Amino acid sequence: MSEFLIARRQYEPRGPLSLMELDASAVTSVTGVADTESGIAELFPKTARQGLLKIAAGGTNDLTRTTPLRVGAVFSGGQAPGGHNVVGGLFEGIRKLHPDSTLIGFTGGPSGILKNLALPVTQELMDAYRNTGGFDLFGTGRRKLESKEDFATCARIFAQHDLDAFVVVGGDDSNTNAAFLAEYLLDTGSKTRIVGVPKTIDSDLRGPFTETSFGFDTAVRVYAELIANIAKDALSGKKYYHFIRLMGRSASHITLEAALQTRPNIALISEEMARDGKTMRQIVEGLAQVVVERAAAGKNYGVILVPEGLIEFIPEMSSLIADLNEVIAGHKDYIESLRGFTAQIEYLAGRLPRESAATMAGLPIDIQRQLIMDRDSHGNVALSRIETEKLLLELLASHLGEMKSEGHYHGKFSSQTHFLGYEGRCAAPTNFDANYAWSLGLTAAALAASGQTGYLAAVHGLTTPPDQWQAWGVPLVSMLTMERRKGKDKAVIRKTLVDLNGPAFRCFEDARSAWAAGDDYRFAGPIQYFGPADLVDRVPVSLTVQ
Repeated sequence: MSEFLIARRQYEPRGPLSLMELDASAVTSVTGVADTESGIAELFPKTARQGLLKIAAGGTNDLTRTTPLRVGAVFSGGQAPGGHNVVGGLFEGIRKLHPDSTLIGFTGGPSGILKNLALPVTQELMDAYRNTGGFDLFGTGRRKLESKEDFATCARIFAQHDLDAFVVVGGDDSNTNAAFLAEYLLDTGSKTRIVGVPKTIDSDLRGPFTETSFGFDTAVRVYAELIANIAKDALSGKKYYHFIRLMGRSASHITLEAALQTRPNIALISEEMARDGKTMRQIVEGLAQVVVERAAAGKNYGVILVPEGLIEFIPEMSSLIADLNEVIAGHKDYIESLRGFTAQIEYLAGRLPRESAATMAGLPIDIQRQLIMDRDSHGNVALSRIETEKLLLELLASHLGEMKSEGHYHGKFSSQTHFLGYEGRCAAPTNFDANYAWSLGLTAAALAASGQTGYLAAVHGLTTPPDQWQAWGVPLVSMLTMERRKGKDKAVIRKTLVDLNGPAFRCFEDARSAWAAGDDYRFAGPIQYFGPADLVDRVPVSLTVQ
């Protein structure tokens, strides 16, 4: 234990009164059946008719139990700061409702359930992990539970441990798994109830009662400190353009929040590029315009933020990726049998539509290789491995060279590239995330104790003080939509993209012209865990702007 962790363990997470005094609260239904998309209700006959739930103090039907609860939990997917506090809140919640309640974690992610890798959680263990980053208490993994064989194994393992409830801490795909698992367990007569918790630093698991996911605030604060340091370096040396790619598989929430916190010269927002139908050439021309205008003012340096999912939102690249996903899904075994990248690209080129084949041929060879060979667990392009910042840089440098030869550009262009991703996923959570994650764990405990299944734990009103937050249970089925995966239509939780009509984007839109021309870089400093409230209790900027 470092001095920091010893001190940080003393922080007592805060939350709404209904959760802090869980044994005096009740879970009540506040709406009728939630709306579902066409075709979804037929897939979920047991859980499709559930409504919104509220956890509130008072009432005659409190959550206190006469028998102990037995609850399981798992981390699923990528790490996010605050996961240990979710477990802490869950552990405290079920023991508050009955002191002999038991929490069992499954190690290694969803595959740990199938292997029955169970770890009983003790008070001593929980005390050691309070307010710490990472998922190392249980570990995690990206195994997708989707077959009836997987569900049957889960049911058997849950029965073996006599679990009343099981909590899935994960993102959109993991909570999609949770929705299917809840339906299966009800249909087969299992007593185990399923509760989801919204986890992803991308913050793309949002809804009316889920303003963000835990871990987003901490991760962006880590990135913002590094971006500000890089901006200070650019301002000091005055000779480099820094292209900084940021995590965000589809949504650009991280890039938008980081821009609001640091004020770079350019921040590309994928959703805006898609709305405006910007081609790759048009994006490069926009970048070039800023570089040329800054050069005319004697500024041959700057900071440019690029979301990792950008290429998926550019029309010709989006079409190419969709076509590649379809072709690879249908010819996966044969493509993998071919020896060497050249043979694979030649085979694919003959099966891609003409426009996509032309787009592919015009890309740098390294980007072609990444598009073909780097796939995620769902068979789709692994965007985190596509070096979009280097692609933009190469195209921009070439375009500036053309402009210089034509006499339209007289500056100097030198560059550095960066990818900020894993640096933010396991940081010690900010006070905001520590409080939020703890509250989500307590909410999950309330839903488990009341026998609810197929629900997502949600905490609302996050811009108010924590004691004013409100706890809810949102039907997972209400969040599902039909989406194309591996060449087939499947029910999945929809990703929430940046709202281009929302106040956060409008605030960015109003300021970015000034940021492009000036050196308005904002240095917020590192995360503060001790000190004045205005430093340690900050809320994400994108949630507070009006």
